[in-house]
Amino acid sequence: MKKKPADIGVESFRNGLNCAQSVLTTYASKLDIDNKLAKDIASGFGGGMGKLQLTCGAVTGSFMVLSQYNSKNFMDDKKRKENTNLMIQKFNDNFISLHETTDCSSLLKCDLKTEEGQNYARENNLYERVCEKCVSDSIDIIEELIKE
Repeated sequence: MKKKPADIGVESFRNGLNCAQSVLTTYASKLDIDNKLAKDIASGFGGGMGKLQLTCGAVTGSFMVLSQYNSKNFMDDKKRKENTNLMIQKFNDNFISLHETTDCSSLLKCDLKTEEGQNYARENNLYERVCEKCVSDSIDIIEELIKE
């Protein structure tokens, strides 16, 4: 049985990729992106971009996917940008409706830059309960958007 894209993304996260890498690599082959390049590009976006806990890495990874998706589908730069912006705005609205925010710090409610915060995240299974859900939901939203 073929795995759902969201399952592939969660599996990648469980195997050590960050949230942004997990989303982008799920779509790498479909978007004609080398898998290693996708991992490299998204490597600094986990933990809300370099553990700054700003925009969730699953969200920024999704923005990368939507950008490349439109780059493949629209030759006209203006049309590409317009469609990408619309898809990102729809993605953002859908993600916020599910999680109330795209802010990593608000999602996890701990400081990943500190050892205490990282311990808190592990002890409270936040990577499994929050991050995996963000990866899965992000991919599900992408799937809906690219069907439209």
